[in-house]
Amino acid sequence: MISKGCEQCAKGGKMVLFVYGYCDQRDCFYCPLGENRKNVTDVYANERRVESDEDVLEQAYRMDALGTSITGGEPQEALERTCHYLELLKDEFGEDHHTHLYTGITGGRENMRKLSEAGLDEIRFHPPYELWGDLHGTEWEDILYIAREEGLTPAFEIPGIRAEEEFLEFLDEGAADFCNVNEFEMSQGNYRRMQQEGYELKEGHMSAVDGSRDDILDVMGDHERVYFCTSVFKDAAQHRRRLKRMARNVRREFDDVTDDGTLVYGKTYTEPERFAELGVPEEFYTVKSEHVEVAWWLLEEMIEEGDLDDGEIVEQYPSYDGQVVERTPLA
Repeated sequence: MISKGCEQCAKGGKMVLFVYGYCDQRDCFYCPLGENRKNVTDVYANERRVESDEDVLEQAYRMDALGTSITGGEPQEALERTCHYLELLKDEFGEDHHTHLYTGITGGRENMRKLSEAGLDEIRFHPPYELWGDLHGTEWEDILYIAREEGLTPAFEIPGIRAEEEFLEFLDEGAADFCNVNEFEMSQGNYRRMQQEGYELKEGHMSAVDGSRDDILDVMGDHERVYFCTSVFKDAAQHRRRLKRMARNVRREFDDVTDDGTLVYGKTYTEPERFAELGVPEEFYTVKSEHVEVAWWLLEEMIEEGDLDDGEIVEQYPSYDGQVVERTPLA
């Protein structure tokens, strides 16, 4: 049985709250952060740059969020800010709004207490790669028990660089509740560094790294509390389902929602009065400052019949920035 945080993520129900872009502990060659997120103090709720608390809440409502995952950078290096957002989310949505946090440092008892009191449910530790296999008897072992004593669910979340049996030992000893292994990936943020380390993309894949997956599954995959999260699942399930949740919430009467979670509608620069002349019901179009957005199928039909002269079909993400995926001219 997967953790509650993972269960919500698989449904596309977790808002991703990026609270801090700095991470002073180490410069991991596999860090996936892009230049717009690395070493910045900006906050992002999903793709939206946050200017106020209302922005965070609006984004959570926009996707009907079941919970929130808190990430960075290093959230513990902005502890006051992190705790503020935890309290904000719990106050607004209640205790059932599940929260988990990714961290690459131990932090100590005081941090665990503050995070727990602020409303954090689950903490996922990512120890430095160079320490894997030698974590017993260190602060990394201690913090697992401390986190649990302070009311948190302790776990590991690691990149799938290689198999490591020590993580299984922590699970069997009851120190950690589960261990998530994310398929090793190359991204725009780490591509050059990953290549310098000798890693290459798996043939036929957009981001998955060639190599360690089979070994990890052989060594760790049979443990009931190890979850291997593939790059395909992240894109096809987590990200796509999150988009669909947004699309269902923000779609207008005439917007079509695709299987990928994007919105499709028509766009024309025809004068709005023309739609009234043609008797188009108001729920089928929206007047913007310089154009009209309308049901794509209706626009296509009106252009084919010569009622309108111009238009295009627009496909865009339902996210706050509304990034356009494709435009298809109709005239």
